[in-house]
Amino acid sequence: MALQPDIQRLYQDVAFLMSIQPARNYRNRQSLEVASRHIYDELHKLDFDQIEYQEFTVRGGEKYRNVSAIYRGTRQDRIIIGAHYDVCGDQPGADDNASAVAGLLETARLLYAYQQREKLNYTLEFVAYCLEEPPFFGSDEMGSAVHARRMVQEKVPVLYMIAYEMIGYFSDAPDSQHFPDPSLKKFFPTTGNFAVVAGSSSQKKVADTLAARMQKHCNIPVFPVAFPVTDGLANLSDHRSYARLGFPAVMVNDTSFLRNPHYHMPTDTIDTLDFERMGEVVKGVTGMLVSLSEERR
Repeated sequence: MALQPDIQRLYQDVAFLMSIQPARNYRNRQSLEVASRHIYDELHKLDFDQIEYQEFTVRGGEKYRNVSAIYRGTRQDRIIIGAHYDVCGDQPGADDNASAVAGLLETARLLYAYQQREKLNYTLEFVAYCLEEPPFFGSDEMGSAVHARRMVQEKVPVLYMIAYEMIGYFSDAPDSQHFPDPSLKKFFPTTGNFAVVAGSSSQKKVADTLAARMQKHCNIPVFPVAFPVTDGLANLSDHRSYARLGFPAVMVNDTSFLRNPHYHMPTDTIDTLDFERMGEVVKGVTGMLVSLSEERR
């Protein structure tokens, strides 16, 4: 079955999130509620077995919420696909992280269409997180940390956790790809036209497996990243909350500030994104998820 992302829908989801004012950061709770309601409404159209807001409280009692939607497969083993919908400061956040939320929603739509014909052979949960960005990043108050603890408490058998994180910025310019360590240049192109499946060095097998599967289903290069020299950078997203609790967890990423000069800047706008290649990322991830289901039959 062809799993072809709708580029216009990707654009519309990014445009909607960027239209929310003031910026959807932790100080502007109303804006975060508008964003989470959009995500909920889009997922609600897809006949999930369960969809809910998962509220949690931080610091002085402020309430925030994740959005969770579950397709129950033929097995209890669960794959979690996540993306955060908040931004850092007063930035528009097109790549970081509206691109990832759009990717999450489009993956959900494609798998809904797939499930009309073939039941997935695992349970799939889509989660949109709040509070990934500073000052909460790395803390137990991240939305993903709250959700990861819930998986432990409920003894959920998590097969994989995959975080969409910045999937929209690509460049064909020479030397547009930078590296945290010069030794990595022998493993990757110096042109920023590829995607990565990244995790800490402890997640090497997971990154290798999922990158290889993703590559079979998309027309952009996909590389696994799980080297000791990248341990710091490869943990800069919501997957870290799961990996630290022992779950197999990686992120799908355009390499963030190692490529995108607009990272956490007012210039992180929709016109800087490459929606065709963003669609290829979504196509690759969706195909990878389908292939995992088919293999487990």
